[in-house]
Amino acid sequence: MITKEQIVTLAEEALQGTDRYVVNVLINKENVIELFLDADSSVTIDDCVAVSNYINGKLDRDVEDYELSVSSAGIDEPLLKMRQYNKYIGKDLIITDNEGVKKMYRLLSLNGLQLEVEEAEAKKYGKLTKTIYHEATTLEINKLKEVRPYIKF
Repeated sequence: MITKEQIVTLAEEALQGTDRYVVNVLINKENVIELFLDADSSVTIDDCVAVSNYINGKLDRDVEDYELSVSSAGIDEPLLKMRQYNKYIGKDLIITDNEGVKKMYRLLSLNGLQLEVEEAEAKKYGKLTKTIYHEATTLEINKLKEVRPYIKF
């Protein structure tokens, strides 16, 4: 059976010297492997193809059959790695605490395992919506259930 550790190691070899990194690897019982990448800048299709080709070149399908999918960590996916938070400084996040309370915040800074944030409140003015930010506070990451980017349309 191909392990998550094998895939992470191979992906990190392929990504060496770039600003791209592994966010998550999922492997099911049928050896369907999903590898999710992120970057300090951006992840392109060419980046995903290059990592996929590298991993396929290192694994032997005659020894073990598998299916490999490499993609960027979606913008609607939760943040799983501390490194991901850096590109969201100054942007809005939807944060769910361990009690299940979900609120919108603007990320001001990251200090170890603490987020300095401003709670955001959407105010409607007729057809327009304006976001009002309140005073800064600190949230501990280990007391949060989930952190996702806020997507505005």
